[in-house]
This record gives sequence, structure tokens and C-alpha cells, in this order.
Amino acid sequence: MINVSEQHAQHAPRSLIVTLYGAYGRFVPGPLPVAELIRLLAAAGVDAPSVRSSVSRLKRRGLLVPARTAQGAAGYELSEEARQLLEDGDRRIYAAAPPEDEGWVLAVFSVPESERNKRHVLRSRLAGLGFGTAAPGVWIAPARLYEETRHTLRRLGLDPYVDFFAGEHLGFSATAEAVGRWWDLAAIAKEHEAFLDRHAPVLHAWEQRAGTPPEEAYRDYLLALDSWRHLPYTDPGLPARLLPADWPGARSAAVFRGLHARLRDAGAEFAGL
Repeated sequence: MINVSEQHAQHAPRSLIVTLYGAYGRFVPGPLPVAELIRLLAAAGVDAPSVRSSVSRLKRRGLLVPARTAQGAAGYELSEEARQLLEDGDRRIYAAAPPEDEGWVLAVFSVPESERNKRHVLRSRLAGLGFGTAAPGVWIAPARLYEETRHTLRRLGLDPYVDFFAGEHLGFSATAEAVGRWWDLAAIAKEHEAFLDRHAPVLHAWEQRAGTPPEEAYRDYLLALDSWRHLPYTDPGLPARLLPADWPGARSAAVFRGLHARLRDAGAEFAGL
């Protein structure tokens, strides 16, 4: 197994807390006690002061809400916004291979100069949802990303500035050539390779073992999920026919699915589910 301290250096405590709630915490009845948060994050190499400061930041962002357990202990539960974000994430994180011919969604936006700060927010949000840039003010993504993008922009109050269109790419260049302009495929491939470098050896090590000890399973699954959950937003899941022949995305997805199948349920035992 990969050394915990090496893994922890690559995972921010705040991100791990969100990942913990996504994987396990939201299925616990009632709020998750602070003491339990500290125990569960300690297994991934995060100390108690880091947990407390990260929880405070997530509370200020409106993602965690303080609450008392039935026994009166201090704890935190997800806000409605956070639950929606995690549900949206589920559809990406655990998605099957993308369809080959689903068409495209275009997001065309125009922001008045008096509100130009929203222009940057719109660009960064669309990029964070996996859109590529077809032209200034024109962003493109596989059609299946429309619904999530629509209610994300509406939740942020950005919907008045955006129009959506659905369609096909008709040329002049080949679509496989065009996507290389719309997205930085080399940068996306590097992220897949980094995931493989970090987590493929973990899966291989588990495949050599007969048992699945809950604490080790929990730790390795939490760290893998924390690495993986960002990738389906960086990589929009383009059809394989439009990607380079040696594209590493399918391999990294297979590694994540293997770790999920082997470790998730065993890890739930350590998380108290």
C-alpha cells in the first residue's frame, strides 16, 4: 500500500471532508459528530486542528451546517446546496462510458461591462463543469452536461446572462481536430496519468490480497475518491472516437471502478455504516 503520509501530502483536508461526506457521511442518520469527523479523517492522515479549521471554512461557505446529534453531541450536516452538489457529482463520478453520438450543448453568454466581474465567474464555472471554449463567449460540452449546468448557473444567479443551444458539429474541420482546440487534451491526459501513477499500484496491491480490512479499505478508498472526483469535471467525457488512440481516461476510470468495487463497502464498516 502507498504510505499514508505520502498520500496525505497530496490531499487537502477540506477536500477530504467533502469526499468523506460524499462517500459515507451523508448516509449517516442525523449530523456527523465532530469527534467522529476527527476519527475518520485521522485514518487518512489529517490531524484534529486541520479538521476543525477546515470544517469552519466549509461552514462559512454554506456547505456544512452545525447541528446536535440525538445524544446532544456537536456535529455537522450537509446544507441543501451541498447535497445537490454531491448528487450532481454522483452522476459524473460513477458514470458509465460516455455515449458515442450524443450531440453538443453550446453556452453563449453576454455580460454587461458594468457587471464584468460576473464574466470571470461564468467562465470559471463553465470550465469547472467541463466546458471547452469554441470561441470567445461560446462554450461547448457534451449534451448530457446541460441539465447540471442549467441548474448550477440558476443557483448562482447567472442564468440571465446565458443562452443554451443543442446541435451537431458540421465542420469545416473534423470534429476530432476541433476538440483539440476546444479542450487542452494534453493537460487532461496528464491528470489521468497522475491518477494512474498514484492509485493503480493501490488497486494492484489489493488484488493480491485475500481479505479487505475495513480501516485500510476506508483509507485507500477515501484517498482514491478524493483524487478521482475532480477528474470527471476536468475531463468532460468525450466520445472515444474523438480522442487520441492512447487516451488514458478509460484506464483511469477502470482503476477507480476497481477500487470502488473492492473497497467502498468494506470501508463503510469502518465509517460506522
